[in-house]
Amino acid sequence: MPEQLGDKLKRVFAKEVVNKRLSRCQQLDRLPKFISEYAVKELVGENEDSCTSSTLANFVRQYYPEPKDKDRVLYDITTKNEYTLFDEFKVRVDAKDASTKVEIPSLGIRDAMVMPNVLTENMDLLASGMWGTAKLVYQKNLLEDESQQTPIMITEFSPLQYGKINMEEYKLRREEFTLVEWIDVLMQTLGMNPVAYTERTKLLYISRLIPLVENNINMMELGPRATGKSFLYKNISWYVRLYSGGQVSPAVLFYHGTFKSLGDIGVRDLVVFDEVSRIDFKNPDEVMGKFKDYMESGEFERGLLKRSRSNCSLMFQGNIEISESLPAEDFSTVMPDCMNDSAFVDRIHGMIPGWEMPKIKQSELHLCNGYGLITDYFCEVMHELRKENFGHHPSKRISLSAEGGEVNIRDQKAIMRVCSGMLKLLSPHDSNDTKALKIATKIAVEYRQRIHDWLCILSPGEFQPKTISASIA
Repeated sequence: MPEQLGDKLKRVFAKEVVNKRLSRCQQLDRLPKFISEYAVKELVGENEDSCTSSTLANFVRQYYPEPKDKDRVLYDITTKNEYTLFDEFKVRVDAKDASTKVEIPSLGIRDAMVMPNVLTENMDLLASGMWGTAKLVYQKNLLEDESQQTPIMITEFSPLQYGKINMEEYKLRREEFTLVEWIDVLMQTLGMNPVAYTERTKLLYISRLIPLVENNINMMELGPRATGKSFLYKNISWYVRLYSGGQVSPAVLFYHGTFKSLGDIGVRDLVVFDEVSRIDFKNPDEVMGKFKDYMESGEFERGLLKRSRSNCSLMFQGNIEISESLPAEDFSTVMPDCMNDSAFVDRIHGMIPGWEMPKIKQSELHLCNGYGLITDYFCEVMHELRKENFGHHPSKRISLSAEGGEVNIRDQKAIMRVCSGMLKLLSPHDSNDTKALKIATKIAVEYRQRIHDWLCILSPGEFQPKTISASIA
């Protein structure tokens, strides 16, 4: 990004930008980017190098203990009666006795307590949870009563993340940038150096964010290792749940009968299945049946839970070897057997060609060394964009056709959703912007075409080759 664009970004988004280089240091490796950048901004500022800052290093060391220190922290709490801890706290409500139970991941505790005023002032603790600094007090007197909860209570809480943001202000600020400038701003915000990417690969990289701004969209990306697929989703938003291989059960995805709580699909903005070929679904027939139902309707049910609706989007990722020609049939080789099903694939709205992405090799070349929006701030922006409907303008202006066949309802729905998501990213202030609409439409048609080509190979008797095209009025 040219120096003048960095200066412009600092002027327009004075309080919401950070020098991305400062958040890339060893002291912050254990924190996700959406927290580490906010910590740099709040605890260090612009006048001190975070990599040499004793302030930041001491904060992480003192308040965010390593897993091996769990028992030491618990010992300090129980002997000194109080402790200040930095973590991602989540509050659940037990309807049986109206009690609130706090999850403290670093201590392995699921049933601590919280003062009512703390909860009232930080209601997002009841949603997906909040990162912050909490004062924990050990309540010895509770050991003498009938309480079955862990006698540790949060008496004070200071969130270390953005709260409510003004979306109208964000849109007004976006207007001060050209589309070309804004694409580079987005790349910098994601921690990438736009100079290392072509115009096309910038758009491909940004399109990874579509499931974070669009409700109920199902996407897939297959590509080589080291292109930033999992890194992006691990660090861009706390509304994301990423599964990287291993066994995944219907309970953690949809509804947990024992805890009587919704699974990740019920509470997250996005669930990502990384290295999908290594995902082992417990009860695959049940999971795939619920997947296909949910991907079509946005609803699911399990056990005692009747039909429940969610806006959660899904992303499936896999690693493939790069070759000069990548035919569609190669996709099936990286998918679990249960997913090589045309009914499942047809519900995927678009395929990102990850094989076109450059590998991230040198930090000075590929990673951002300038200014971008604080990831935490942008995370909340994307969360708010999910509440807006950008689909009505594309549906009025885009006409779809197909050479060799017809555009069916799933093709149409897929293209409009991908287009809507891309528009929210490129032109949040004007969903009718023709230049942004052309870019978004081209991406959407390409991504859906790739899915159709795959379907033709999976079920040649049901799906015939066709070429989808779009015109804009």
